[in-house]
Formats: sequence, structure tokens, C-alpha cells
Amino acid sequence: MEDHQKTSEKARGYSIYHDLSIAASPEAVFKAVSLPEHLINWWPLRCSGTPAKGSTYNFYFTPDYDWYGEVSDCEPNTLFSIKMTRSDADWDPTSFGFEIEESGDGVRLHFFHTGWPACNAHFKTASYCWAMLLNGLKMYLEKGIILPFEERS
Repeated sequence: MEDHQKTSEKARGYSIYHDLSIAASPEAVFKAVSLPEHLINWWPLRCSGTPAKGSTYNFYFTPDYDWYGEVSDCEPNTLFSIKMTRSDADWDPTSFGFEIEESGDGVRLHFFHTGWPACNAHFKTASYCWAMLLNGLKMYLEKGIILPFEERS
């Protein structure tokens, strides 16, 4: 049974999932995860793109990490996801995104980053970094705090 699970995981890849509650409207959360002028406040140093299916996004972190992806899903205030197209060998086969669910006084945000080819050190580091970045997104939306780029994980 254990060997079958390992074979099955390799066939579909590895995935990162995080859920968090954010005291903000679905509209505010959607803007923060899809508009470049908001993304730069919690994730990349620079960003460009338009939240529309098929649109190309550029996520610029450093000259060595100047990555691109294509919007695969865009449902305003509900869902936004990107399929990576030009990044590195681990990220290129992946997709990440945000499902926004209205909940009580805010939103329950369901984050996913799927299609990782291996459960290697990069995958494990990315999972940790996403958790930290999503906390930064929460602080940005709830308190207006923008962590300087150099301090983001």
C-alpha cells in the first residue's frame, strides 16, 4: 500500500495547501491577490499583469528570479490562479491560486500551489515561504502593514 501511495503521488506531483481567515471583503482580497499594485505589497518586488484568463504576469524578485505565468482562472472576488510558464525547473510545472470564500466577518482564503515534481528541499522551503507570505497578505489587508521586500520569506 505504501509503495502504491508513493507511485500515485509521483504521478500527480506534490501540492501545497494553506487556509486562512482574513477580516476583509472578498473584493479587497481578490484585488490583493490579483492586481500588481497590491501584489508588490506582500510578495514580489515588481509585478505586471491583468487579472483576465490568458493574461501573462511577470513576478520580478531579483534579476535571477524574473518569472512569468499565465492566468488560468479568473472569477472576480472568487478565484484567481496562475500557471507558471517561465521560472525554474521546480516551479515551471506548477500552478498556484486563491479561492475566496465569504465567511462571517471576512473571507476564508484557500491557497493552493499544485504540480510540484518532487518533495525536495525547494518544495519544503516554498511551503514555508508561502505560509509566511500569506501571513504578510493578512497583515496587509487587515492592518495596512507592508513588510519591506527584503524581509519577506
